[in-house]
Amino acid sequence: MSISLSLRLICAAGALAACLNVNAESFASSASSAGSASSGSVSDSLGGSSNSSRDDKRKVADGEYRIIQIAATPERADRTRVTMQADDPQQRVVLDLPRETFDQQRLAAGDVMYARNRVYGVEFGRGDTRQPFYLVLADEWYGELASRPVSL
Repeated sequence: MSISLSLRLICAAGALAACLNVNAESFASSASSAGSASSGSVSDSLGGSSNSSRDDKRKVADGEYRIIQIAATPERADRTRVTMQADDPQQRVVLDLPRETFDQQRLAAGDVMYARNRVYGVEFGRGDTRQPFYLVLADEWYGELASRPVSL
């Protein structure tokens, strides 16, 4: 494993821990479930407005977004699709959350969420508490954190 890869993994783990605001006792259990319950990749979790090109759909501007629609994610029974819009109608974000994460947050149409770009992806949180609850990792970061079998 190269130093660069090790450094990226350490930074990503630290970012997830800070994002999730975990305490020391629960770090191990939170980190082991982070891949399924509290984070996802850009290509798996994030969409944008229908009038954008495919590349623009993956870009999210920092700021607040109001939830305008909640629906089941097509062909993904384990996910809930949350459509949000900023004050500018051109800034629309479609976020596919794991159902468990969505249920824990008790989100509803009209609620305000925020998005904040980070070097490793986009952090999403509730507008009322300013607490992040979901991290969309950039695909290259997500791929580096994926589980791989080890052969001896």
